[in-house]
Amino acid sequence: MEDNDDFLSRRELRRYSKQIMIPEIGLEGQKKIRKASVMVIGAGGLGSPVLQYLVAAGIGKIGIVDFDMVSEENLQRQILYGADDVGKLKAVIAGKRLEKLNSFVNIEILNIKVGRDNALRLFRDYDIIIDATDNLEARYVINDACVILDKPMIHGAIYKFEAQVAVFNYRGGPTYRCFNPFREKKDSLDPAPSEVGILNVLPGIAGTCMACEAVKVITGTGEIFSGKVLMINIYKNTYRLFSVKADPQNRLIKEISDTEIIKS
Repeated sequence: MEDNDDFLSRRELRRYSKQIMIPEIGLEGQKKIRKASVMVIGAGGLGSPVLQYLVAAGIGKIGIVDFDMVSEENLQRQILYGADDVGKLKAVIAGKRLEKLNSFVNIEILNIKVGRDNALRLFRDYDIIIDATDNLEARYVINDACVILDKPMIHGAIYKFEAQVAVFNYRGGPTYRCFNPFREKKDSLDPAPSEVGILNVLPGIAGTCMACEAVKVITGTGEIFSGKVLMINIYKNTYRLFSVKADPQNRLIKEISDTEIIKS
């Protein structure tokens, strides 16, 4: 990739020509995409389409965060991987595949688990953080780090035939805690991912929406799912938007906690 972020090579102009042709994106929008950095936490069912579309779009820097290995029972929805990848590190395999997809993108592979001790350090150099995890506790850590660093958090979750997509902490908007206040684990109604099935196309639909929100945030184009949650039900073929009310208390976070809010 060229050192001058304001310059697009002939190859880049040709590669991204269909995006540049869109008046709402244009050349300036493509330059913004090229300058942007996005961290994707989770390279599984949701992360696979998110990563592929963002890399194809020409995001300047992509961080892939995943500490897990490819397993056969997940291949039906984790479309970045094949049978030969079973037992290998997802972040490493994903990085190699994505480098072949678009050599103009700088890909950082982080075979690590995001937690209270490293979230701020990991997120600091990225513009947007994408939550493609399947772990409820991790979402609170991601949210709190994004609030402290004032970075948008693009969230997605899937369950059987249903998915949800939202953008939290965008320009002072509601946070994930506003949408889903913390509950003790014993009181949580959220089933563990291992306890439910997922139709394989569902994360593709939700992940594509998440990637689209990232591009819109970067380019300042269109309406953002801030203060709203898109609920998708592919069984009933329904797409509904629900409003989320901001709680100012949730913006007072000064330290990361996977449980209660820690304020100054």
